[in-house]
Amino acid sequence: MPSPETLIQVGLLGEAIDQGPVGVLVADENMRYIAANQFACVLLGYTRAELLELRVTDVAPAPESPDRYTEMIRKGYLAGETELKHAEGRAISANYVASKTVVAGMELFVAVLLPI
Repeated sequence: MPSPETLIQVGLLGEAIDQGPVGVLVADENMRYIAANQFACVLLGYTRAELLELRVTDVAPAPESPDRYTEMIRKGYLAGETELKHAEGRAISANYVASKTVVAGMELFVAVLLPI
């Protein structure tokens, strides 16, 4: 069982990430979003509930997006620049870093977004 200090740190880290100055998105192996921080929601113009109904290819609709995702899964890490689609349809340029991680025994993929 984690110590009380560890639980406090995890809680603080979670809150800091949710309110942080970069977008954070978590997706599964099927490219379905399963978590998003508040900055990502504002950046993309969706509520959290709306965003969690989407897939990576809905937000990053470039034809090469599925191939990039597959590459990130294979390599475990990918970084670059991409165009994202805002809920209103306009394009948003962003730098991203995405990597594979394991949380509670699940293989997940975390992307950090910074608008350009």
